Amino acid sequence: MSLIEKSNMIMQPSFQSASPYKDNVLALPVIDIEVAADWYSKHFGMIEVERHDVPYPAVILERDGVQIGFAVNGGDPAQEGAAIRVCNIDGIKAELESYGVEVANIRVDQRDGEKFNVFFVVAPDGLCYYFNEPVAG
Repeated sequence: MSLIEKSNMIMQPSFQSASPYKDNVLALPVIDIEVAADWYSKHFGMIEVERHDVPYPAVILERDGVQIGFAVNGGDPAQEGAAIRVCNIDGIKAELESYGVEVANIRVDQRDGEKFNVFFVVAPDGLCYYFNEPVAG
């Protein structure tokens, strides 16, 4: 594989990890599992990898090896969400916009002495996502 091919692979827009704001990134609260599975598949480019009904209806979706789950567990979606670490934040933003997602402008956040390019998405279900990528250099 050439250096250019490797560089293109590295810069391919992708999810790197996901962390919940509160308890469990595999059980983010939603009202309707079917609506959630459909919306995140179409708008975040995710695919369904697991579904169950016990202890409550839930679905787990995946993109680039990163899993995020949704559950009808009585939680308040407006108080929950996830931080999603990405590679190529500009590419992720453009991709989400092409799927019709309303995306906030990219800004730079600083925490613990590190800088991150970030943007937010509030999904129709009320869940908030903090897309972030460390600033190189």
